[in-house]
Amino acid sequence: MTDAPKAKIYTRTGDKGTTRLVDGSCVEKFNPRVEAYGCVDELNSSLGMIRATLPAHPVLSALDPVLEKIQNELFNVGSILATEKDEVLKMLPALTESHVRFLEVQIDTLTTELPELKNFILPAGHPIAAALHISRTSCRRSERRSAEIAVKDDRYLLPLQYLNRLSDYLFVAARWANVKTGHGDVLWKKS
Repeated sequence: MTDAPKAKIYTRTGDKGTTRLVDGSCVEKFNPRVEAYGCVDELNSSLGMIRATLPAHPVLSALDPVLEKIQNELFNVGSILATEKDEVLKMLPALTESHVRFLEVQIDTLTTELPELKNFILPAGHPIAAALHISRTSCRRSERRSAEIAVKDDRYLLPLQYLNRLSDYLFVAARWANVKTGHGDVLWKKS
């Protein structure tokens, strides 16, 4: 008995600079929509790297379930950004106000354990905090690229709002990681 042939990972459809969106539309790889969901994918990967290093830092393990939830929601955000056709958008996993509210609750919860922020801080400190800052800047890029779509089509305003709130969460999580590991905020020293 032989195994059935497995589907190949490569399709060759992108060899000439085009790709297919979730709804089957063919667009150039430099299309703003492709750039937006590509940035979300990069962000998701950076969060995966953070999660992979959390077991070495048990004091920070409380972040893991939240980051896992966020990673799943980022797949939803990416799918939405990769879809133009309304009939396909309606079939995708929904992104709702409750997802944004969840991030706000997480921000508020972590903030209760932080000193008041009175200065600009550097994206530095503990390695997990620095990695969270990298993810935050990646999130901001995802937000900028998504804004190019949302400004023309309000169906994409909720993913934009989600990304905006997520960057705030990542900023607070980075500060929290520094506090929990005894590093504290690294203040910007004006020259």
